[in-house]
Amino acid sequence: MSKPRFSVVIPAAGIGKRVGSEIPKQYLTILDKAIIEYSLAPFLAHPDINQVIVSIAENDQWFNHLSIAKHPKLNIVKGGKERVDSVLSALKSLPVTDYVLVHDAARPCIQTSDIDKLLQHALKYDSGAMLAYRVRDTMKRSSKEQQVKHTVDRDNLWHALTPQMFKNQQLINAITGIEAQHLITDEASAIELSGGTVSIIEGRSDNIKVTQAEDLLLAEFYLSKI
Repeated sequence: MSKPRFSVVIPAAGIGKRVGSEIPKQYLTILDKAIIEYSLAPFLAHPDINQVIVSIAENDQWFNHLSIAKHPKLNIVKGGKERVDSVLSALKSLPVTDYVLVHDAARPCIQTSDIDKLLQHALKYDSGAMLAYRVRDTMKRSSKEQQVKHTVDRDNLWHALTPQMFKNQQLINAITGIEAQHLITDEASAIELSGGTVSIIEGRSDNIKVTQAEDLLLAEFYLSKI
């Protein structure tokens, strides 16, 4: 079997209003660098990553001003209204035989060691996988009125992370074959809904996604230690 080709997709067409900023959260700066630059850097530097595709909004005013915008591994495509649309747009620009790692633009603390785990899994098993870390806290399920209904058993319960890696053709088929697109919350869910299986690789818990304003301080702390 020939060595597989690895590519990366970063959907970055979202607004991210929950963080409370006037610009998309992926362009907020931490330690004088945009969040998306941190998210991209380990992939652009990785010798086994062939290409990185970023899906941006049609009216994006920020990406081309980044220092990494002209990187030779980097290509830009037009994103869509929803995350899944942006992912699909990027997938269609890549060879169908590639393994594709899909990573969140606002997840800046990804480390090369976790990327390597995914690539090694593909080389060993010729199949996709996702990063996740085990739930450590007690989990509660509530009613719509935020009253506790019951405690959720946390055995074999995981926090989903990115990157999530699958063969490009498999992922395209899964996404396009699902009518209820709102049920696709990440790439693994598309594979699940299409009847496929998803392996979990335990990743680092500091691979956080910047969603709320307080996440910026936590991300800054982690990035200052890398």
